[in-house]
Formats: sequence, C-alpha cells, structure tokens
Amino acid sequence: MVEDGYTPPQPSRVAGLHSVGPRGSGPKGDAGLVHELVVLLQGLVLGIAIAAPVGPIGLLCIRRTLQHGPMMGFSTGFGAAVADTIFGAIAAFGVSAAMSFLRGNEIGFQLVGGIFLIVVAVRTFRQKPKDQEAEARRNAGAPSMLGGFLTGLSLTLTNPATIMAFIAVFAGFGLGGDLGRMDATTLVFGIFLGASTWWMGLSLGVAAVRHRISDERLALLNHCTGLALAGFGVWALGMAFTGIAESAIG
Repeated sequence: MVEDGYTPPQPSRVAGLHSVGPRGSGPKGDAGLVHELVVLLQGLVLGIAIAAPVGPIGLLCIRRTLQHGPMMGFSTGFGAAVADTIFGAIAAFGVSAAMSFLRGNEIGFQLVGGIFLIVVAVRTFRQKPKDQEAEARRNAGAPSMLGGFLTGLSLTLTNPATIMAFIAVFAGFGLGGDLGRMDATTLVFGIFLGASTWWMGLSLGVAAVRHRISDERLALLNHCTGLALAGFGVWALGMAFTGIAESAIG
C-alpha cells in the first residue's frame, strides 16, 4: 500500500548514483585530459612565438651568455619569461582592469622602457671583454643572476606591446577572455614552459659556440648590441613622444 505524497525512487536516478566512477575516468575523462594537453601545447607554442623574435632581451641573452656563461644568459631570458607569463595571464583570464591600465599608461611605460634601454645600450657599448670577465669574477653567483633576471623582467614589463602581441596571437588561435579557469591556467602554464624552454635552448646553444668567438668579435658584438638596444630605446621614446603630441593636439 502506497501512502499519499510518497514518491517511489526513480530507477534511473538510483542506478546513476551507483554507476558514477572515479573522477576523470571513462571516455569523458579521457577527452578532458586530451583537451587540456592540446591547450598546454597551444600555450607552449604561444610562449615560444612571443619569446623567439629577436629583440632587446634576445640580444642581451646572447651577449651575456657569451661573456658570463649560459646561466647568466638564461637568467635574463627567464625574467622575460616571467613577464610574458604575467601578460599571458592577463590576456587569458581577460582581466579588463589590468588591460585598461596598461593601455591607459602606455606612454609612461614607453618613456621608462626607452630610457632604460638607452642606459643599458651605453653601458653595453662601452664594455670591453676583459673588463667584463673581471666583473664576472667579482660578482660571481646569485647577485649577478638576480640582476640579469630583474633586467629581463623590467624591460619586458615596461613594453606594453607585449600584451598587445598576446591579444593578437590569442585571436589568431581563436582564444580569448572567455576561457574557463582550467583552460586559462593550463594555457598560462604552457606559455611559461614555452618561453622558459626557448631561453634555455638559446643560452645553451650560444654557449656551445662560445669557444669559437675571439675577444675582438666579442667587442664587436658589444658595439652592435649597444647600437641595436639604443635603436629600440629611441624607437620607444619616439612612440612615447608621438603619443604625447597626439594627446596634446587631440
């Protein structure tokens, strides 16, 4: 006899409770794992694509690897990789407030970055290989590597074009701020791995041919690197002054 108001248990629901396996198992779990691996691979490609083009950090990484060893070169690139990861996280998680701040203060970043580049360029141009070897012996260890890391980090963070590059590349990959948290986290981790792998590979590759480069060629590299860095700095200052002029006119 069934009492009024009593609802018998639904077989499908009861069966469903007993048929649930461990989390992540079964076809759906496998598909989710494959999806995250694909997202991680996309992040790796993004990290390499952003880090690989030759720019101020690449030149500094090559020069410092030749003169101080691969770890010194990698520390500079690693600073850039951390900055790339920060920018990648802003783009992946769609942090509109941070993006608005970067865009609104683009001129200030360009001024600071341009001046910093020119200072580094002058110091690089004037340095001699023998003086650098003596400096490396005096400052061997963590402080020098920390200085390289901070240089790479600051130069990349003061370049708002990096976040714009991430947004453009994200659009090319069909990605954006509507990513879920898991996908965004996996993507950012992939960016970090990709950028770090690139800088490590570059440092080790340059270090492998270090013995073939004479002091005269190192001095020439210093001059060429200094001129190139100065060119990047002048370009950044020119963009900043152009922005100031447009704001004044507008």
